[in-house]
Amino acid sequence: MFDIQNYGSFIMVVFVFQLIPGAGTITILNATARNGVGSGMKAVFGTLSGDFIYMLAAVLGLAAILGAYPSILASVQWVGVAYLCWLGLKLLRASVTDEPTDMALKHEGWAYFRQALAVSLTNPKVIMFFMAFFPLFLRAESTPGTLLTLMVHVTAISFLYQTTLVLVGNILTRKFSQWKYARVVATRLAGMAFIGFGLKLAFNNR
Repeated sequence: MFDIQNYGSFIMVVFVFQLIPGAGTITILNATARNGVGSGMKAVFGTLSGDFIYMLAAVLGLAAILGAYPSILASVQWVGVAYLCWLGLKLLRASVTDEPTDMALKHEGWAYFRQALAVSLTNPKVIMFFMAFFPLFLRAESTPGTLLTLMVHVTAISFLYQTTLVLVGNILTRKFSQWKYARVVATRLAGMAFIGFGLKLAFNNR
């Protein structure tokens, strides 16, 4: 279907890939828990933008450059480690006792877009994943249009899953909103999760 080899397997693998929690998932849930659906969706678009850039880079052969010069990959990974740990420390120290104003919601919403984009772009292993992943579902006679179709499928499935994540996260946030320290706990947990992902990336980068 759509000139994609093993189409059913392709869809299943993309879904499984989405179900694996990562820093992007934490960014989306943190934005939703703190500022609602609007900010959560901006984080979704930030994550999708970063993934799309990496998919495009993989298709254009940037992964071959990174493979030939591994020091570039390692350097970008260390930038990712620093950014995730900095973001985690920021959340651990953030004040979340006051309800945000409408202007703050608007400002912080776009801040979450930038955060999600940065988190996505500081995970260069995504390039290698797509570079290794896409050829599995291409035929010998596949055209560039097939690669574009693969990218559209990944983006659409990611959007549906991450939107569901935002909606479910918002429902849970509203359910627990009467608990006085709900926002504080959610923010602190997000901070620790970011630091944890940063340390994991640092360990893998040794």
